Amino acid sequence: MENSPELKALIRKNAHLFWYSKDSEKENLPLSVVLEFFINYADKEDIKSLFNIVGIKNAAAIFFEQVNKSERAANNYDAITRNYFSLYFNKYAS
Repeated sequence: MENSPELKALIRKNAHLFWYSKDSEKENLPLSVVLEFFINYADKEDIKSLFNIVGIKNAAAIFFEQVNKSERAANNYDAITRNYFSLYFNKYAS
C-alpha cells in the first residue's frame, strides 16, 4: 500500500530519521518502519502529527503487533519507550 501524500510530506520533513534509507525510497517505507522510527527518534509534535495522519488506533495496532511479534522485534524499542507507548495506546486508542 502506498503512503498518503500527507504521510509522505511528514516523512520528507523528518527525512533525517531514516538515515539508512536511500532518499528515493524514504517516502515509500512501510508504515511499521515509519512508526517505529518516529516513536524512537521524532519529537512529540511530529509523533502527534503521525498519529493524526494514520489514526491512533491504526498506530496502536501496528505498535502492539511489533512488540508482541518477538523479543527481537520488541527490542527495537527501548524498554522505557515501549512501556510509555503501551500505556499511551491502552489509554487513548482503546
